[in-house]
Amino acid sequence: MDHLRRTGRYASAWALALSLATAHPRLARVLMEVAMTVGIWGGAPAEALPWFERALELAPGHRTTRLHRALCLARLGRHGEAVAEFDALVDGGYRKALVLHMKRAESLEALGRHAEAERDWTLALAEDADNPWLLQQRATARTRLGRREEALRDLTDALALQRGDGVDPELLHERGLLRAQSGDIEGARVDFQTGLAALRRGDPPALPEALRAALQALPTAREA
Repeated sequence: MDHLRRTGRYASAWALALSLATAHPRLARVLMEVAMTVGIWGGAPAEALPWFERALELAPGHRTTRLHRALCLARLGRHGEAVAEFDALVDGGYRKALVLHMKRAESLEALGRHAEAERDWTLALAEDADNPWLLQQRATARTRLGRREEALRDLTDALALQRGDGVDPELLHERGLLRAQSGDIEGARVDFQTGLAALRRGDPPALPEALRAALQALPTAREA
């Protein structure tokens, strides 16, 4: 089944999953495979959720099934329920700590619980300290909490990690905005100009205009 899913033969994988579920309706592993087929490869978390719940009725202690159920809840916007599931998995010492902290942080942000989200991004960084994306996410949480200097340090650290692969203009845009808010106009100007020079195919379509607009909005040396 996994080969069918990974080679893009979703209809065949779905038919096989259903046939296995019909033949083995009380095998939790089979029900989980059905749920993952429709939820992940089929992109239908609402249809997957009942299958995960049926699997958990048969094997309530199966943590991987609980994780995937939590991910489905989050994709459906049911973040409060998702956080409760993530909490239970964290408390139970589930081995995929990085995934748990990342996904719980995203749901906490959706709920407006930014201090708790910042804590989870920090815990995720304890698992993967040199991850620029995680630093960017924590910087966003810290900005929302008014912790601008810490956010600036996170973005600077993220940019330092990326130098070998090319500078990320999105990070430069975010740092430039924070520098401007902090009164570092020339530092912001350098970030926006460097970001424009570093634009790459595949960057967000709105990013070039956002960089240009931010640069134009800066006061001149005389105005400053």
